[in-house]
Amino acid sequence: MNIAISVKEQALIDAAEKLQPELEQRSGEIDKLRQLPQDLADKLAQLGFYRLVVPENLGGLGVSPEAFCKICETLAMANGSTGWCVFIGATSQYLFGALPTTQLETMLQNPNVITSGVFADMGTALFEEQHGQPGYRINGHWRWGSGCRNAEWISGGVHEVSADGQRITDGEPLTRIFFKPEEIDIHDNWHVSGLRGSGSSDYIADNVWVSADRLSGNVEDTPQAAEPIYQFPKFSLLGIPIGAICLGMARASVEEVIRVSKEKTPQGSRRTLALRPSLHIDLAEADTALNAAKALFYQSIQQGWHAAQSAPGSLQERRAMRTSTVHAVNVSIQVIDKMYSVMGGTSVFETSCLQQHFRDVHVASQHMMVGEPIMELAGRVMLGLDDEAFGL
Repeated sequence: MNIAISVKEQALIDAAEKLQPELEQRSGEIDKLRQLPQDLADKLAQLGFYRLVVPENLGGLGVSPEAFCKICETLAMANGSTGWCVFIGATSQYLFGALPTTQLETMLQNPNVITSGVFADMGTALFEEQHGQPGYRINGHWRWGSGCRNAEWISGGVHEVSADGQRITDGEPLTRIFFKPEEIDIHDNWHVSGLRGSGSSDYIADNVWVSADRLSGNVEDTPQAAEPIYQFPKFSLLGIPIGAICLGMARASVEEVIRVSKEKTPQGSRRTLALRPSLHIDLAEADTALNAAKALFYQSIQQGWHAAQSAPGSLQERRAMRTSTVHAVNVSIQVIDKMYSVMGGTSVFETSCLQQHFRDVHVASQHMMVGEPIMELAGRVMLGLDDEAFGL
């Protein structure tokens, strides 16, 4: 049984669609800045896009993972970097459910607070009291800090260490620290081929002391654990928006070829490109492949969300969501590459969205959440060699 998109969720998807003309018009500006213009980030925040997955009782909108992905997909059709920043900003608020009340109240003094963060465990936390107040001395270097230059709060995965630097906790990191931008050093190193406007700079914390309430724990150990979003596999939630963003860019590329091919007459030809039989085949094959990948992708998310209403995600549900995401990314790459190729020289100009989607999809595909090891793990699960893959 699938859970239908609600009226509220559809309104948010419609709001994302209404932004498309502005995002298309401002794509050059976004790339040139190498981050989202702050007024655009603020507009996304006012629409609620940074608090999409936060439960309503914590000040969020509490949308389903399917609706979250459709919003990211819709934004990415116009500009991949914008979809990417919403993906990272929204998932960085996932652990609001594990934040101490004092810190959450501080952050939600601005109900449209913009956040960013890196989930990966790239920092250390050493317990240290100051003036009788418990806190932690944080050191770390986080990479791919998408959206950090627009954010009011920036988070990073950490693990606790002893005074001699030895790790205290074992296994996956269960904690994140939330910084104010002035507490860390954001490096100007995001000079890249694609997703230029995502502002995915490195940031470093050098002996930064923060109070203990800035540390989020394990949401599974809180009263929020029964919320469906926290029953839904968190590593699936951190991966599926990548598939959605790539699907959005691929669909936009197909639509661009349909539009431009009716106007373009290739050199040496008397007929428009749209009259070439080879293009007819290419478009039909691309559309079919894209529709099939999208159907599988959203089917797996719907099944995972249905299960999360009453229980944590199962191993098979986690496998299905992760592999359908990788498949969506790979099909999107194939479609975009083909659309880029069939349009010839037209594709290379900045006036064509094809060059931007071509660059962006190849950068998105380098994210570890959609890397080749995912399929290897999935194969191990299918063979019964691994019953703990893909986290919870």
